[in-house]
Amino acid sequence: MVRVIGIDPGTAITGWGVVEDKNGTLESVDFGYIKTTPKQLKAERLKQIYEDLLNVIKDTTPDVMAIEMIFFNINVKTALNVGQARGVSLLAAAVSGLSTYEYNTSEVKNVMTGYGRATKKEVASKIKELLRLQETPKPDDVSDALAIAATHIIQTQKALSE
Repeated sequence: MVRVIGIDPGTAITGWGVVEDKNGTLESVDFGYIKTTPKQLKAERLKQIYEDLLNVIKDTTPDVMAIEMIFFNINVKTALNVGQARGVSLLAAAVSGLSTYEYNTSEVKNVMTGYGRATKKEVASKIKELLRLQETPKPDDVSDALAIAATHIIQTQKALSE
């Protein structure tokens, strides 16, 4: 049995989702998000993400962290902000003694849907089905975080069976 916390980092919203492998069946343990506001100073926002994530890790007791790699798009400012949120997330993992694993967006989409260019809606629908959830987790950052955690478990199982 392995319990993984998946992280979709962002300065405004950091999604998190904890998924557990129980005898080959994936189950959602808990999920949610950390929201900050532009009214906060950048350092305060990063501190909030870090502290809230430490509490989530303490409450959900994952074995490892799986986190989304930074995707450099046209907006460099967005990429830098995501990188900062990602950094404090990795720090929270290190302070909590968790090993970390990184997955790029297309890899998560491919594992979840079989197609590396799947839409967020397709990934969210698949994660709802895979984890047998009543509703699709909102916002997208939460579905993405659950998908990242599930991807880690699936990829680990695949590697062990080869």
